[in-house]
Amino acid sequence: MKLGIMQPYFFPYIGYFQLIAAVDVFIVYDNIKFTKKGWINRNRMLRNGHDVMFSLPLKSDSDYLDVCQRELASDFSRDKFLQKMKGAYQRAPYFEQTFFLIEQILRCDEINLFGFLHQSIVKTCAHLGITTEIRVSSSIMMDHSLKNQDKVLALCSALGANTYINAIGGREIYSKDAFSERGIDLQFIQSKPFEYPQFGSIFVPWLSIIDVMMFNSLENVSATIYCDFDLL
Repeated sequence: MKLGIMQPYFFPYIGYFQLIAAVDVFIVYDNIKFTKKGWINRNRMLRNGHDVMFSLPLKSDSDYLDVCQRELASDFSRDKFLQKMKGAYQRAPYFEQTFFLIEQILRCDEINLFGFLHQSIVKTCAHLGITTEIRVSSSIMMDHSLKNQDKVLALCSALGANTYINAIGGREIYSKDAFSERGIDLQFIQSKPFEYPQFGSIFVPWLSIIDVMMFNSLENVSATIYCDFDLL
């Protein structure tokens, strides 16, 4: 069984979904520390030919809480967020079908950060035709006090995985020997460059999956998700 594990992200880039599609079971961390400068509650979109940040505003709270303990800000305006997306992409060729998905996700009344992100990942996968089983880390029986590689190995053992696939950035922090000793094949997924027209401007790569879906048919996005990567 092939296993992948990642933090939850807000409308992440296409490589995140390539990882989900490449495995049999995908685990989303809920009991992991929220990082302010990471990508958990923010990402990048295209506006007037340039990349700009969009984000989920959060309720002020301790810096030491896990993702599942954080909440959306009470004054978060879903309507303003949707108007921002509409203003940026309403002339895109696949605006209608993509905006419908974004609206479904944004209209969710969940205020817990992890709950909101989890439903967004699940709905986006369904929209893209990705059928991988998605599980939440805290629901798996194991020692959740473990950290980093030890935690990943424990999750692999708990689910009986014989292959673990990680994003390419993990090459420096995971040891193939450590996984091999447990009978697990460690692989890394690397996305291939995927360029497409963006209103005729100079292409801005690796934006949110929103940008990819706005400018490409679902068939083209699906083909890229399932084919345009290397396993190292």
